[in-house]
Amino acid sequence: MAKEPARVLVTGAAGQIGYALVPMIARGIMLGVDQPVILHMLDIPPAAEALNGVKMELIDAAFPLLKGIVATTDPVEACSGVNIAVMVGGFPRKEGMERKDVMSKNVSIYKSQASALEQHAAPNCKVLVVANPANTNALILKEFAPSIPEKNITCLTRLDHNRALGQISERLHVPVSDVKNVIIWGNHSSSQYPDVYHASAVTGAGEKPVRGLVADDA
Repeated sequence: MAKEPARVLVTGAAGQIGYALVPMIARGIMLGVDQPVILHMLDIPPAAEALNGVKMELIDAAFPLLKGIVATTDPVEACSGVNIAVMVGGFPRKEGMERKDVMSKNVSIYKSQASALEQHAAPNCKVLVVANPANTNALILKEFAPSIPEKNITCLTRLDHNRALGQISERLHVPVSDVKNVIIWGNHSSSQYPDVYHASAVTGAGEKPVRGLVADDA
């Protein structure tokens, strides 16, 4: 029996990350090759033409799992009935700015989108926050969408984790797949703390603690 389509919202869908993400969702990479989807794509009014271009490319690709597309600049329309929300859109961090500098601008963006999710999303909607500062944006969303269960809201700090893995891999001249148990503490900001005290790496002499192999904080 065919599954009901899942409605998946992607905010900032006309941006570089959103543009790369929506075809992967349409192909079944995120939810599986047997799960039909209806894509809801949201962006700001100045990006409306680019957003329509993304929609046209999705139509041209004729993805079998893609059962519908909503491309809009209206948060209410974008959030209506969605089962999953991937919050990519946010105020971009410009040269010389730290992530905390964009926080005040993202408050208004996330307040509006969270309110729309609160009122119009499916009851058990799951939310992934990507835009930085991800932890803070997730907290804002939780505050303004109180009916969405806390366990359904998470944020993506994977990039910082991957960077730490990559730097350790380069420093120790081992494949990144041989480095494990690296932890990133804190928010997306200059105060975050990459923790290698529990990490290990596979070397020619076997699995060794990363801290001992690196031996300094450089």
